[in-house]
Amino acid sequence: MEKYDAIIIGTGQAGPSLAARFAAEGHKTAIIEKEHFGGTCVNTGCTPTKALVASARNAFMASRSVDFGVNISGEITVDMKAVKARKDKIVNQSTTGVESWLKNTENLTVYEGHARFEGPNSLRVGEEVLESDKIFINVGGRAFVPDGFKGVPYLTNTEMMDVDFIPEHLVVIGGSYIGLEFGQMYRRFGSKVTIIEKGPRLVGREDEDVSEEIKKILEAESIDIRFDSECISGEMDGDQLIVNVDCAKGDRRVTPSHILLATGRVPNTDDLGLETTGVQTNSRGFIEVDNQLKTNVPGIWALGDCNGRGAFTHTAYNDFEIVAANLFDNDPRRVSDRISCYGLFIDPALGRIGMTEAQARKSQKKVLIGKREMSRIARAKEKGETYGFMKILVEEDSKKILGATILGIEGDEIIHSLLDIMYADLPYTVISRAVHIHPTVSELIPTTLQDLKPLS
Repeated sequence: MEKYDAIIIGTGQAGPSLAARFAAEGHKTAIIEKEHFGGTCVNTGCTPTKALVASARNAFMASRSVDFGVNISGEITVDMKAVKARKDKIVNQSTTGVESWLKNTENLTVYEGHARFEGPNSLRVGEEVLESDKIFINVGGRAFVPDGFKGVPYLTNTEMMDVDFIPEHLVVIGGSYIGLEFGQMYRRFGSKVTIIEKGPRLVGREDEDVSEEIKKILEAESIDIRFDSECISGEMDGDQLIVNVDCAKGDRRVTPSHILLATGRVPNTDDLGLETTGVQTNSRGFIEVDNQLKTNVPGIWALGDCNGRGAFTHTAYNDFEIVAANLFDNDPRRVSDRISCYGLFIDPALGRIGMTEAQARKSQKKVLIGKREMSRIARAKEKGETYGFMKILVEEDSKKILGATILGIEGDEIIHSLLDIMYADLPYTVISRAVHIHPTVSELIPTTLQDLKPLS
């Protein structure tokens, strides 16, 4: 048995930085990785998908070249093997970088294998037993597979990383963030794409006008979208894949060449031996933590996707910052300090912060709203990308920004100017009176804030 001052399970966004901090503070530290260094983001999430999105956008813009007075002779084709090779190179740089960093950090020992608890203070990794009074769980999550598809070949975001061909007809099960990114991406590569959504609209957590605009964007690229789909399942008819869709409209059977399941995520907590520790999980398997990411068992913390307190790379990294600040910096940071923020990386992208309009209506606050279509923004017109809008919500009494949505060209970047005002706890007038550079999309944020109206 090897005794450590701290043990970290998993090398996703929170784990490596926390391990390095413990080691830098002079603590004997261990970190355990089951399979791929870097976690979901680097291997099957943000890094590879955004590399693929970039390739897909280049294919799409090449197809639009005549709109800009540029004539490309010859047929525009996509070499998926080259697309994958580019993606793999970017991923490899990240994964090998994380692995090298950890294995060359003083006071830090790297174990490769599956970790299982044998008690609240001990873990087994292969033949090794490790012990510590401080254990940090950073095991991430994986794609949820509905029962109706367990007997047929399917792809998840993980298997999509190995695709080096263009599926003839890709059926995406799930009309939310992951599904929409892959759906648009592969349509631009050349696949026929059908998105099947159980609910009445896309990305149901967003406002209805956002869902409708996203639908418009995708349908403009000839993506078929099916709503109100119940009892979705897959089967084989000989060599033919079948997706059964109980819909109000359209065929009840769809015949794809490939199926992508994008129906949510589940935490990797079911094979950790948590039953030996007393650590509490909720009905979905997420580890329950307090405002500083401690579990109910002293000496055990949970960070990243497995704690259900944020399903994003940036929230996972912030989990590391919260734990490190509390343990080393005498700085009592909390999960509740952070403002909800995330993106949907279709093209054009969605940037979202704070409350939605629907949430603001339910808040009982006196709310003002400003909204501007991208088609009314000169820079968007000049770049030929006029889908979307920006929408900002302000509390009338305090003049504080409650939330914002920017769906449109570079919306995922522009949104941060509003997010930073929210973190500074300043009134919206700070940015409404700012002078922004012309011609930009951001210059219309002050204009939008100068035309606020009561939320009816």
